[in-house]
Amino acid sequence: LLEKMADVSLKEAALIVGVVAACYWNSLFCGFVFDDVSAILDNKDLHPSTPLKNLFQNDFWGTPMSEERSHKSYRPLTVLTFRLNYLFSELNAVYYHFLNLVFHVVVCVVFLKVCKLFLDNRSSVVASLLFAVHPIHTEAVTGVVGRAELLSSIFFLAAFLSYTKSKGPDNTIVWTPIAVTVFLVAVATLCKEQGITVVGICCVYEVFIAQGYTLPVLLDTAVQILRGKGSIPFSMLQTLLKLIVLMFSTLLLVVVRVQVIQSQLPVFTRFDNPAAVSPSPARQLTFNYLLPVNAWLLLNPSELCCDWTMGTIPLVESLLDVRNVATLTFFCFLGSLIVFSLRYPGESSKTVLMALCLIVLPFIPASNLFFPVGFVVAERVLYVPSMGFCILVAHGWKKLSNKSVLRKISWVGLAAVLLTHALKTLHRNWDWESEYTLFMSALKVNKNNAKLWNNVGHALENEKNFERALQFFIQATQVQPDDIGAHMNVGRTYKNLNKTKEAEESYMIAKSLMPQIIPGKKYAARVAPNHLNVYINLANLIRANESRLEEADQLYRQAISMRPDFKQAYISRGELLLKMNKPLKAKEAYLRALDLDRNNADLWYNLAIVYIELKDPTEALKNFNRALELNPTHKLALFNSALLMQESGDARLRPEAKQRLLHYVKEEPQDANGYFNLGMLAMDDKKDMEAEAWMKKAIRLQPNFRSALFNLALLYSQTGKELMALPVLEDLLRYYPDHTKGLILKGDILMNQKKDIVGAKMCFEKILELDPTNVQGKHNLCVVYFEERDLIKAEKCLVETLALAPHEEYIQRHLNIVRSKIASLSATEQSSLPADGTATAEEKKNSFQNLKEVKNEQKTTQTTVDNSKGHSKNKKRTEKNSMDKETPKKSTKEIKDIEKKRVAALKRLEEIERILNGE
Repeated sequence: LLEKMADVSLKEAALIVGVVAACYWNSLFCGFVFDDVSAILDNKDLHPSTPLKNLFQNDFWGTPMSEERSHKSYRPLTVLTFRLNYLFSELNAVYYHFLNLVFHVVVCVVFLKVCKLFLDNRSSVVASLLFAVHPIHTEAVTGVVGRAELLSSIFFLAAFLSYTKSKGPDNTIVWTPIAVTVFLVAVATLCKEQGITVVGICCVYEVFIAQGYTLPVLLDTAVQILRGKGSIPFSMLQTLLKLIVLMFSTLLLVVVRVQVIQSQLPVFTRFDNPAAVSPSPARQLTFNYLLPVNAWLLLNPSELCCDWTMGTIPLVESLLDVRNVATLTFFCFLGSLIVFSLRYPGESSKTVLMALCLIVLPFIPASNLFFPVGFVVAERVLYVPSMGFCILVAHGWKKLSNKSVLRKISWVGLAAVLLTHALKTLHRNWDWESEYTLFMSALKVNKNNAKLWNNVGHALENEKNFERALQFFIQATQVQPDDIGAHMNVGRTYKNLNKTKEAEESYMIAKSLMPQIIPGKKYAARVAPNHLNVYINLANLIRANESRLEEADQLYRQAISMRPDFKQAYISRGELLLKMNKPLKAKEAYLRALDLDRNNADLWYNLAIVYIELKDPTEALKNFNRALELNPTHKLALFNSALLMQESGDARLRPEAKQRLLHYVKEEPQDANGYFNLGMLAMDDKKDMEAEAWMKKAIRLQPNFRSALFNLALLYSQTGKELMALPVLEDLLRYYPDHTKGLILKGDILMNQKKDIVGAKMCFEKILELDPTNVQGKHNLCVVYFEERDLIKAEKCLVETLALAPHEEYIQRHLNIVRSKIASLSATEQSSLPADGTATAEEKKNSFQNLKEVKNEQKTTQTTVDNSKGHSKNKKRTEKNSMDKETPKKSTKEIKDIEKKRVAALKRLEEIERILNGE
């Protein structure tokens, strides 16, 4: 009979699906808000590149369970569903919300099946519909992180349904359903911790429903046994055996759970849950008052709020507080229901008992009565308790509707409740559309919660509306003057508005609110770890002033002294020490940070930068490789390791350098530096067409890319396309009129290829305006004078050039030729010198080959801390790349080209000498 009643018809399931769809269709248009940001957007455990084992080592938010900042919320199976969402749709919020909606439908259908165990069909459908439309569920269904509640509830109810099948004919024990129950309890617990409470419900069901005992019968039996007047009945022994198996399994789960959190409770602050750190009797009075508050939310869900922390509910500090009346009334009503359900036999008392179990037992972990939690009230934790509430309402409605006088009123009332609840749910979903809409809706309900003012400020800050965000942050400091995070937010916003003085003042206020170091007392137990970022933010602000670097370092050291495992402080201090030209100390800081987190790719990358500063490229490359092992898509490690390989001059490393640069441009397709360095690699490998294509792509992305423009022109000049180089050089010199090497190359092409002596002369004169001691420019100008047949000026020019470079043999030889020419030249004798004075291979190296620029445009980022939501984020620091660094080595082909030019130049020189000698 029980099984038959528990069947759900297709019509009933379709009705539930339709009602849920009608209430929650608009949730599909909502984004990721509030806790979704930490659990979805910032959670690396969702990414396919993260090993699956990390899901079972980290908490719900992606933080390792071993870290003190972890919330110890262990829900790997829920995170696994997020990961599957990410696999198929990445961060498209629609699919996350759709899956939540599907899970809510499943819960409603399974709940209907449970209701049919204790209610008739009509009342069961009423209970299920009320559960489907109740507005209190919007946080669990429309908020993506509420999936933990949904998944846990599915397995919670499935475990209970399985247990109801454990009683066989003649009260025998059927062990298979019990084994399935234990398994499903474990799964429910891995979705959310409250799943384990279904064991308590199974125990109550076994004693009072399956076996039919009442409290008086149990007490009477116990008295008889204690007096020795009777023995334990066989049926009771069987019941005890089942309960022992259940309790032992639960104990094992609890032990495993305690091992997972490493016997540490999460650290919360007085801002998260003010009553948790309050003295007696305020603590007890407030926690007990929260019970009727939650009950009222179920009864009248008209004013819902996403955040009930901080000053939302003032502390109940006295027995004379009028709110104690609500507490007393609640306990009286609850007590009368418990007495009724346990004392009297009958279907009605059994229904009430199971409803109370569903209300009370799943709520215990969130009640603050046995251990503090990180919130005051949370609507999503009422998801399972509301099931018991809906059963109670449906049972009461059944009693009313069975009375002819009240039948019509009961139906009208039911219709009104379902309709108003459905409309409220539909309207409430829109509040979750964005963070701004969510927190603004919360402020309408509660203006005494500084966290809400802060969160509206964060939402505006993310939209770059800093002026308006500042107003909300300042309001937060007024609502809660001792809120360190609010003052930090004010400081950060002032910094974004370039008001550094005001920013420093706000950070100093936040710093003054930090507790003083107490020797021997654990610091983190007294304040949120993210509040330590006030030291990081203040140091980052003042270190922009070169005269205050030591002061900034002192702040970093102060944060480390408060919390020796504060990784971000070591990272930021390492970057500062590099700026202070203390690479060895920076290395120590990064190594200390690596002791705390060896799986942080950014740390290995930063250590590689330190080794570059220490002129140790081998170790730098090893650390770059380690960073890439941990994060194969680490863009800065890909780029700078490729650059290091390229600069090493080792041809064996070029293929790997090319692969890394190709990977980099795939990750950063709009960064011209990647294409430029691919072009440089191609030039090194003598792949001229490929090099030209990469250089052109870099220039298309960044038309004023200095190094790309020059090296493309140089490539053309080296491959016999000098005239193609000229427009490129024109572009280069339009952006950078003082580019000496560009002027030399342009002058050489104008004189030797276009025979434009005037244009060449202008180039060389421009060089000497910029640098009067430039030997190349000076010598080439001398050649221009010779070509202009102004031998006296050429002689004077060469004398001055020789004074600048007395050891250059070719200058002395050219001077001798000119002097000989002056001494013996007849009125009609003319000759010419080669541009660049090419007497030896060394000359051509000076003129052409050493022009090659191998460094890309300057590309730097600093390690910064962003505490927009109280969390620090480590951004990477990259190497500063200088301009126009010359190629250290020449290939065989380059040397041959130089030799050919040298031979040609010598022939021209011989011709000049023959003219001078009158041959």
